[in-house]
Amino acid sequence: MKYILIVALGGALGAVSRYGVSQLVVSQLSSYLIGTYIVNVGGSFLVGLFEGVASKYPVFPTEMRLFLTVGFLGSYTTFSAFSLATVQLFQKGEVHIAVLNIFASILVGVLVAFIGMVVGRAI
Repeated sequence: MKYILIVALGGALGAVSRYGVSQLVVSQLSSYLIGTYIVNVGGSFLVGLFEGVASKYPVFPTEMRLFLTVGFLGSYTTFSAFSLATVQLFQKGEVHIAVLNIFASILVGVLVAFIGMVVGRAI
């Protein structure tokens, strides 16, 4: 139960942060697309940075890792989780699976978003 609460707290803060960054970008640049891009790229960098530091200095408790990577950054952008999983596949030498993950996630994700919009508009 403790881990669930830690992830939930991180997720709540990540969601609020995502909203804040998006609103700031919209107010400055009038673009949701750029806001989403900044959040996704920034979140991917942060999850990589944290995991890199945590792998070099394995003193970070499980609670901190769950709070930051699964909770905060997972909510801030799920793209960061996708990015980290793909990098880890490359590091393990599973290049074909990593490349498949990239193309399948992006192409299928865009396709099902389109299908969802079509279905939603038909309801």
